[in-house]
Amino acid sequence: MSERNNSTGSADVAGGFADDIGTVVVTGANSGLGFEVTKMLAERGAHVVMACRSTQRGEEAKRKIEADLPEASLVVHELDLADLDSVAAFADWFTSTYDELHVLCNNAGVMAIPRKETEQGFEYQFGVNYLGHFALTGHLLPVLNRTPGETRVVTQSSVAHRNGEIDFDDLQGEQSYSAWGAYGQSKLADLIFAYELDRRLRSANATVKSVACHPGWAATNLQRRGPEQSGSRLRLWIMQLANAVIAQSAEQGALAMVYAATDPDIEGGEYVGPDGFRNMRGTPEVQESSEQSYDVDTAQRLWEVSEELTGVSFDQPLLAAN
Repeated sequence: MSERNNSTGSADVAGGFADDIGTVVVTGANSGLGFEVTKMLAERGAHVVMACRSTQRGEEAKRKIEADLPEASLVVHELDLADLDSVAAFADWFTSTYDELHVLCNNAGVMAIPRKETEQGFEYQFGVNYLGHFALTGHLLPVLNRTPGETRVVTQSSVAHRNGEIDFDDLQGEQSYSAWGAYGQSKLADLIFAYELDRRLRSANATVKSVACHPGWAATNLQRRGPEQSGSRLRLWIMQLANAVIAQSAEQGALAMVYAATDPDIEGGEYVGPDGFRNMRGTPEVQESSEQSYDVDTAQRLWEVSEELTGVSFDQPLLAAN
């Protein structure tokens, strides 16, 4: 990756593609980071497709943004990343509705929840945070490829990837499950995927870039759901305290994804996150991720397993493995 430091003030973060960002898909756009990313991109003139599990909550979020930005160009459509049939249906709808896609923001996620399974029987965090986005990217890559000019796939990871491990012998946590361990694995998988996708795109001289990012510690409802679902008042109190003392705002946390999606100097294969203490808060810069995240053998094995699990094959010539 590049040796340059891309730290920037927040006033400059959304300026990368000026007022011609184009069409953007943001997953999980109705709340938290996704809501703030959607609002920032819409403010800069992007047409944003808000891909939400609940269209009702999506429409509520859309109205909230439009109250502040009457000229915002927004469309809400259902996408449940916990159901690969829903992922395929969203992609079918998108490709039959739009001729171009300039940026895909793989943002939605869940964090440190009790073990449950997706519609296809995957461990929920691995299925939603990673496999759902892997499949969505595979379905939408053809339209990204044929869109004139540079396009991007931006995948949200986490500082928690540093504690993750890809356990190929127990990817679904059936033998042993840790809520935080599964979260770390899913976010490491997101990062490994972003890098491997970019390697394959570079090899094919494609105009699509794959970029990774993370929000640091941003105060959203994400931190509440695990404790609430497990019924732990202590964990809920700790998360609320951490949000009050350590976290930056959701708006500030969203800057890394917006920067990764729009800054003209960002290169494929880079990793963007806050520049402050332990990368928990601050303004976006290009950073290094864990040594494991760059392991090519792990990346190729994960890619093959992911195609088998999702049934989505990146079979275009430009993405053939080297």
